[in-house]
Amino acid sequence: MSDKKKTVTIVVNGTAHEWPKGEITYEEVVTLEVPDYPQHPEISYSVKYKRGHGNRPEGTLSPGGSVRVKEGMSFSVSETGQS
Repeated sequence: MSDKKKTVTIVVNGTAHEWPKGEITYEEVVTLEVPDYPQHPEISYSVKYKRGHGNRPEGTLSPGGSVRVKEGMSFSVSETGQS
């Protein structure tokens, strides 16, 4: 038995990231692209994804939301401006 955690490779704005199987939240996706996001909660971002699971192959993540990750899933993070 391997005790290595299962991970999948997800792509955020063209950069590959290893992520544990399961879910990823809006905040986690944004932080992968914008490491200082937690220090700047006043800036809002649009998060879209593609190549997700069968029942939700693509969509948008909103603050507080999460989605199940899948190998090769792609996320797009763009700044929407100051609130």
